[in-house]
Amino acid sequence: MPNMDEAVKQETSELGSSSSGFTIEDKERVRFEMELEFIQCLANPKYLNFLAQSLYLEDEAFVNYLKYLLYWKQPEYAKFIIYPNSLYFLDLLQKEEFRKVLKNPNICEDIHLQQFYHWQYSGKSKYV
Repeated sequence: MPNMDEAVKQETSELGSSSSGFTIEDKERVRFEMELEFIQCLANPKYLNFLAQSLYLEDEAFVNYLKYLLYWKQPEYAKFIIYPNSLYFLDLLQKEEFRKVLKNPNICEDIHLQQFYHWQYSGKSKYV
């Protein structure tokens, strides 16, 4: 299993090489976009199941990365998130028990259905 820290370091070191021509602002923008994309992937219960099945959620470095990403809950970052339930799942991923149950595809399917029904009915008036 690849180490998440090593992957991020490799990505940022490639951006930072003197021959790349990337500025610090470019590196910060790329990191911002990568983290934003990853955070939004957390809104997908099937992706969470993949992470659990692939044992990423048991990797201490990956769990620490999830803790680091909690800064996305601050309003100045959260305003960029399209799927706000990704932040809810980020909170739940801080709990070992939740990370363990995500290995069960049936639980992930139940979460997916609950999400679907919420999206389907939450914005509609009950009088329509």
